[in-house]
Amino acid sequence: MPLPDPRLRNAMGLVLLACVPGLLALFWLHGWGVLINLLLCASAALATEALLLTWRGQAIRPALEDGSALVSAVLLAVALPSQAPWWLPVVAASVAIGLGKQAFGGVGRNLFNPAMVGYAFALLSFPLQMNHWPGQAPGLLDSLHLSFIASEQIDAWASPTVLDALRHNRSLTIDELFATHPAFGTLGGRGSEWVNLAFLLGGLFLLQRKVFSWHAPAGLLGGLLLFSLLAWNGSGSDSNGSPLLHLFSGSTMLAAFFISTEPISGCKRPLARLLFGIGSGWLIYLLRTWGSVPDGTAFAILLMNLCAPALDRWAQRRQPVST
Repeated sequence: MPLPDPRLRNAMGLVLLACVPGLLALFWLHGWGVLINLLLCASAALATEALLLTWRGQAIRPALEDGSALVSAVLLAVALPSQAPWWLPVVAASVAIGLGKQAFGGVGRNLFNPAMVGYAFALLSFPLQMNHWPGQAPGLLDSLHLSFIASEQIDAWASPTVLDALRHNRSLTIDELFATHPAFGTLGGRGSEWVNLAFLLGGLFLLQRKVFSWHAPAGLLGGLLLFSLLAWNGSGSDSNGSPLLHLFSGSTMLAAFFISTEPISGCKRPLARLLFGIGSGWLIYLLRTWGSVPDGTAFAILLMNLCAPALDRWAQRRQPVST
């Protein structure tokens, strides 16, 4: 029986380890719903992988043990609303593995980032459930009740995120929003500042272990910083938000270090990776500011996945393949 590639398994293990600070921060912020999402996504992803591999007549054990399906499940789980109805993470994870990975032939062949395929499908198919983020962290029993029995009651305590509040603001200045709106913290979103710092810590760990190069993360953060700075129109009621707000709100650090760095659907050459990151940062800012989606990360990454082959071909004429 073939065994999983030890290099891939080691890299996936390091990615899972690097996710731990972000998962702990999300658990502190949103409570048990994060863990419920994680368990549901992981179970659905592994089951879908096993089912499709069996149907295709391929070995199950190597694919399940390489860790790639589990990494996709974790990245998807942290992006979903923490008190989503139980079927939402199950459907999203099944689509991520089935359509985003196995439909292209399995690990190493996917054209798009599998986790973002699952997220985009859920957002387009179930926009009501995907836009409900809790304003408080319920206990374990309440979380189980809301996820499996009475998820429609989330309307009673759902709260807009900082990006939603900024997009729909018509009268308050940025200073007034930070002073009065519960979604705003010190630099960006309340609580999400710490979540972004936690994923930044995990991303720096992966950079130190050379799991990926610096090009895509630096490009995304630099691109988002540059475009938000150029488009920053002050602190009035029509402001799009400061560069710091965009860096420490939403899924910025998760996108920079864990999503844009996916090696198969991303670029292979250093210059192309840098351009991939810059394009992702630019699209994230555009979608956050003028789009109708909550954050824009998934669609930005998926659009750049389409551009990755062209970027690699363009970069090939200017520098050799990275070792």
